[in-house]
Parts: sequence; C-alpha cells; structure tokens
Amino acid sequence: MQSQNTSTHDKNLQACIEACEEAIHASQACAAADIREGGGANCALINLDCADICTATMNALARGSEHHGDFCALCAHICTMCAQACAVHADKHAHCAACKTACENCAAACAKHARERHV
Repeated sequence: MQSQNTSTHDKNLQACIEACEEAIHASQACAAADIREGGGANCALINLDCADICTATMNALARGSEHHGDFCALCAHICTMCAQACAVHADKHAHCAACKTACENCAAACAKHARERHV
C-alpha cells in the first residue's frame, strides 16, 4: 500500500510529464510559426531548445530516472526563458501566448522536482 506522500509524488510526476508534453507541442508550434512568418529568430531558437529539454525531461520522468531532478532543474530554467521570450509577442501572436502559458506551467511543474537532484 502506497503512502499518501508517495501517491502525491507520483501524481506530481505525472502532472510534470503532462506539462512537458504540452510545452513540447506549444514550443514546436511557436517555432514553426516564427520561421514561417520570417521573424522572431531568437524566439524560434529558444522554442526549439525548450522543446528539446522538455522532451528529454519527459523521457527521464517516464522511465523513473534517478536524475529526473537534474533534468527538471534545467527544464524549469529553459521553460522560464522561453516564456519570457514569448511574452514579448504574446499580445500579437496567439502561438506566442499559448507557448508562454504552456512554458510557465511546465516551469512550475518541473520546479517541484528540481530539488530532487541526484548527488
């Protein structure tokens, strides 16, 4: 029988996986739109970095890696940077607004596990 803390932790890990997946989709869509529109190269680049670290973090979480906290720490940082970049254009572009929100959510979810770093 699982303790309540273990159950809560498992739910938080699942929520983090889901937040990573949302950020992957939003940041890829935002990068693609930036590229198609011919502007926002800096935004597109951080979006691609964000999609990559979110993918790696989601995979580490899904396999129960003992290093998941390390992945989450970097993911929270990159998602925060991506959200800040998209915030500049969020009032003009729906894809930036969606990416900003998804990345903020992912950063918050990952921050809960960033302190679970492997030493």
